Amino acid sequence: MQIEITDGDFLVDAVLLADLLGVNASDVPALMQARAITSACERGVDDHQGQYRLSFFYRNRRARLKVDTAGHVLHRSVIDFGKRPMPRTLHRTGT
Repeated sequence: MQIEITDGDFLVDAVLLADLLGVNASDVPALMQARAITSACERGVDDHQGQYRLSFFYRNRRARLKVDTAGHVLHRSVIDFGKRPMPRTLHRTGT
């Protein structure tokens, strides 16, 4: 899986996001436009130089992708809180 990176913009396949967030791929663009799916991007420092962490939030889920400068996915993770709301502290970058 690869993420397209162009001039600091990241293009993530809707199928990948849908799988991580538990939604239909065809719904991803509309959910993003409605700001139901939000995101954050962090640039790695020190030992993580040359990497980015992309975080996506939808309802009670946080999905993260760690990618290199070529856009290769190095790691992915999902936290799903089920019926409980996601703690606000997990909706911030750096945590």
